[in-house]
Amino acid sequence: MKKLACSLILFLFGGTGYALLELLWRGFTHWSMFVLGGVCYLLVGRVAVWCCGRLPLWFCCATNTLLITALEFVTGCLVNLHLGWDVWDYATQPLNLMGQVCIGFSALWFLLSVPVSGLSLAMLKSLQKRMVLVKTEG
Repeated sequence: MKKLACSLILFLFGGTGYALLELLWRGFTHWSMFVLGGVCYLLVGRVAVWCCGRLPLWFCCATNTLLITALEFVTGCLVNLHLGWDVWDYATQPLNLMGQVCIGFSALWFLLSVPVSGLSLAMLKSLQKRMVLVKTEG
């Protein structure tokens, strides 16, 4: 139950952060970006736990970049191409794949992986510590 609560908090935080980032960047967002952001944040946190102190930072960032780009591509194929919601279109961006992902945003995800990984790891540790405290107090 505690793992589920931690995951839910991280998901909600990541989804909110992703949606706010979109609002700042594009001036609008879509509920599907909240879901995508939550899933991405959960995975970035898992990569941070897995990588922390064991692997080079660049490798962790590259792993996050591949995960986020793959999830963005799958989400784009579903919401934009299959459902026709037109949430985003990168067709005019250089080195894009079917208008759903492009090299420029993948590079941005690589750079954002550093602070986001650190934040996710800190949140996870804090949540786990609080969950232990709640258990021992009750």
